[in-house]
Amino acid sequence: MKPVNRVIVGISGASGAILALELLRLLKTLGIDRHVVVTAGAERTIELELGEGARDDIRTLATEEFAPQDVAGRIASGSFPVDAMVVAPCSMRSLASIAYGTGEGLLARAADVTLKERRPLVLLAREAPLHEGHLEAMLKVTRMGAIVSPPVPPFYAGLESLEDMTRQIAARALATAGIDPGNALRRWEGVPG
Repeated sequence: MKPVNRVIVGISGASGAILALELLRLLKTLGIDRHVVVTAGAERTIELELGEGARDDIRTLATEEFAPQDVAGRIASGSFPVDAMVVAPCSMRSLASIAYGTGEGLLARAADVTLKERRPLVLLAREAPLHEGHLEAMLKVTRMGAIVSPPVPPFYAGLESLEDMTRQIAARALATAGIDPGNALRRWEGVPG
């Protein structure tokens, strides 16, 4: 894997804000710049799921944060070099906006730029059950080059806590984006014997 210096982290309003927090912690540990955009829906979800201090934690972990409607932000341009983008969690609204190129807000615009520049884009899609519209949007973004990676824990990895589970999902998201998560990822070693 090539050296990585800069990743965009999009945080949308789907349930699973803890995934974004863990992803940012892991990226910081790896010494990778974190360019963050938090949608209006995510603001509320972060507060509901993680409490008041979590939003400050995200701001602190970001190398740079952009306002969700600032379509003039640097991450809205292909001339701003980044190595990958991960949307964690990714709501169906954000996924559909990316799939259909609506450019609705900076998160969708940054994802659109990531796709047009042929950079890795990983979407941790959070919804269940799925209807045909969700599946069509997932198929569309996949055909465009994105990777839809629902945050499913690797049950074979002997996870013992919610913290273990979120760390594994974050590490897998980075590996899927072509970023080596180091020893944070428990890999399948086969059956002993």
